[in-house]
Amino acid sequence: MSNIKTVTYQNLGWETAADIYLPPGFDDKKKYPAIVSTHPIGSCKEQTAGNIYAKGLAEQGFIVLVHDASFQGASGGRPRFIEDPAIRVSDIRFAVDYLQSLPYVDVERIGAIGVCGGGAYTLHAGITDHRLKALVSITGVNYGRLIREGFAQFKPLELARNIARMRAAQAQGAERDVADLLPESVASARQAGITDIDVLEATDYYKTARGQQPNGATSQLMSFSGAAMGWDAFLNAEVLLTQPLMVVIGDKPGGFGAYRDGWEIYSRAASANKHIVVAEGWSHYDLYDKPEPVAIAMAKVVPFFKEHL
Repeated sequence: MSNIKTVTYQNLGWETAADIYLPPGFDDKKKYPAIVSTHPIGSCKEQTAGNIYAKGLAEQGFIVLVHDASFQGASGGRPRFIEDPAIRVSDIRFAVDYLQSLPYVDVERIGAIGVCGGGAYTLHAGITDHRLKALVSITGVNYGRLIREGFAQFKPLELARNIARMRAAQAQGAERDVADLLPESVASARQAGITDIDVLEATDYYKTARGQQPNGATSQLMSFSGAAMGWDAFLNAEVLLTQPLMVVIGDKPGGFGAYRDGWEIYSRAASANKHIVVAEGWSHYDLYDKPEPVAIAMAKVVPFFKEHL
């Protein structure tokens, strides 16, 4: 079994909270390959990016750092519950900085993995941070596209205007409104007429004992979401994303768009060594924690990282 070490380190003007998963028989006098693991939107380090993927990779001999996003979880930053793609990507760069400061990490063998929004953030970080030598996206979602489409109900200009109104009101003293991104329960979602597999399965994961964690708030300060409206996780991938790349998706598509985004980045990436793994018969949230699809993913991800780190 892997051991977990909880650490904090300095980010831009606040502290990041992180867990480091150490491999069995860890020896601090040795040098290990290391991986940054990035959690989904509305999630935290104790959920899928940590207790599933970081744990599984550590058991295979890697040092794995999984951090709470700035303004979320146990990390610092105010106001709370900001989801800004540029800051999320910056969090990954600071995680690499921290790993490179550790004497037991081989600074030339650092990779990254992320789940859902964290998967696309990971790829975006790799586009411009070539300290990352190998990249894995697990059911990655391009958050810029998602907020312009699904979150905006395909009315992005209307959402942009609403964000502007909220931000203006709050600048003049109005209370900040933190939105819960998910229904209270699967039953209430169905009663409201929601049929999308991703929303229903996200609710089943985050709102029940299956995946619920104290810091997995599924909350967002929507008035601070304007930056995401103009963001593209895959910008310049055709030129700058050259590292070995693995994209893992399920073949049961849902409204969050991981299936679509997975094929798009696989097509666009300049990487000469790139792979797409399709877990047949499984969905986006199955890949969070269900043993069979996770095993399909890890059977490809582990040898990929062992070859390239």
